[in-house]
Amino acid sequence: MTDDARLADAACAAASALHERMRQNLGPTLDAAAAMRDALAAGNKVMVFGNGGSAADAQHFATELVGRFLRERRALPALAMTTDTSVMTAVANDYSFADVFRRQIEALGRAGDVALGITTSGESANVIAALRAARAAGLKTIALTGRGGGEAGRAAEIHVNVPDQSAARVQEVHRTLLHVMCEIIEAGNW
Repeated sequence: MTDDARLADAACAAASALHERMRQNLGPTLDAAAAMRDALAAGNKVMVFGNGGSAADAQHFATELVGRFLRERRALPALAMTTDTSVMTAVANDYSFADVFRRQIEALGRAGDVALGITTSGESANVIAALRAARAAGLKTIALTGRGGGEAGRAAEIHVNVPDQSAARVQEVHRTLLHVMCEIIEAGNW
């Protein structure tokens, strides 16, 4: 086996093992999906945010709800708060980068909405600030984290944690769990 093949095999084996560990503890994922499904059914929206790869996951998740995941159904209201570069750069410039999601929660979030913060470390200051602001404003809060969950996990009502130190492996499982959530949400009566 070549060095490249060994690296690829080890990465796939680690990802598979972590997926299997998460499969044994799907309770928080089911709670998160049910909370979003219930909020959407009541006419509320889902606001999703994160940094870097987690920002891409936030956009992907919102897209699946607004568009469709596996079946045709009505569009569901979801916002990725990572997509308006004018808002993000203005808030980062005028306040701080730690406020870019919090300000959007304050402007657009309403009691009954859901705030879903994604952070592989659990320590992203802007995700934590947004989750705290959302909770104070009466939004349902969900943290999708890695490692030990950190302050973001403690700031949310529902904490879905992928307990691994590798950001790459955590992101791989995050994507799977987000797809599971999409499938459960989409199974609702739309």
